[in-house]
Amino acid sequence: MLIVSPALAAANNGNWQTASRWARLLRPDFHTRVLGDWHGEPCDALIALHARRSAHAVAAYTAAHPTRPCIVALTGTDLYRDIRDDSSAQESLRRASHLVVLQEQGIAALPPAMRAKARVIFQSAPTRQPAPPPGRVLRVIFVGHLRAEKDPMTLLRAASRLACRRDIRIDLIGDGQDCALAESARLAQATQANFRWLGGRPHAETRRRIQRAHLLVNSSLMEGGAHVILEAVRSGTAVVASHVAGNIGMLGEAHAGYFEVGDDAALAALIETACDDALFLARLRAAGESRSALFSPSTEKQRLHQLVAESLRHAVIHTQTPQETRP
Repeated sequence: MLIVSPALAAANNGNWQTASRWARLLRPDFHTRVLGDWHGEPCDALIALHARRSAHAVAAYTAAHPTRPCIVALTGTDLYRDIRDDSSAQESLRRASHLVVLQEQGIAALPPAMRAKARVIFQSAPTRQPAPPPGRVLRVIFVGHLRAEKDPMTLLRAASRLACRRDIRIDLIGDGQDCALAESARLAQATQANFRWLGGRPHAETRRRIQRAHLLVNSSLMEGGAHVILEAVRSGTAVVASHVAGNIGMLGEAHAGYFEVGDDAALAALIETACDDALFLARLRAAGESRSALFSPSTEKQRLHQLVAESLRHAVIHTQTPQETRP
């Protein structure tokens, strides 16, 4: 079993976290490796993360082994951008024997003809002890590399609105991948006493900081199933998030902490309410707790093993069919 991930350990992002965790969950039963591409390495099945960025591996593998399983896991940029207008991403959908989406709204984003071969597998994390309720300070955290899709500018504008609130402290964790966004984060840190940009941090440290925070902000323009959201939920940390399909698919339709994409005033108001109204913050935490079981390692492992077993059975059936061609 090979897992192809366009991001390896050095990237320290969600794709790498998914690839390394899936390899770990599969290894008790399958010999599994993670590679950046496929160049003819022997394997009975291929799992590719990202339809567009892994398109070469998907095309090469399915051409060489048209009856073997090729499972493509779809990211947010796949679902909500690339499969609409990128021919390589569209080709990956057609070539895949199975598709994986990482939250329950994902299947609806697929072309109707592709939905039957799609499965939902929520990512997972172990539980952590929640932070004590806020005392004099509400600790807010944003985790995501500084790039357009994560829309950190909405957080920065909201932080500016809250600059006079010394009882609210906001930390941003993420590499400055976009120079202009990085400069904006540096300026915010220099001019706002309650805001810090901590840069990229190792995953273990980031998870501890999420655990110690009272509120996690996700302001993304698009999400396939944000790993930081489930880590917050599994840590008892409340979440406020942009009202996009990927976040709704993680937190549920009824979640009280949504704001419209780019609406920094609404985000600032939610953060202030969480600081000033203990019942509201508790409501957000309870909403997360009601979803927590979806993100348990045992659930993810069960769904992943079911998918691999199903794909291997599918391959056996197709090898018994003469002149089989991949759809």
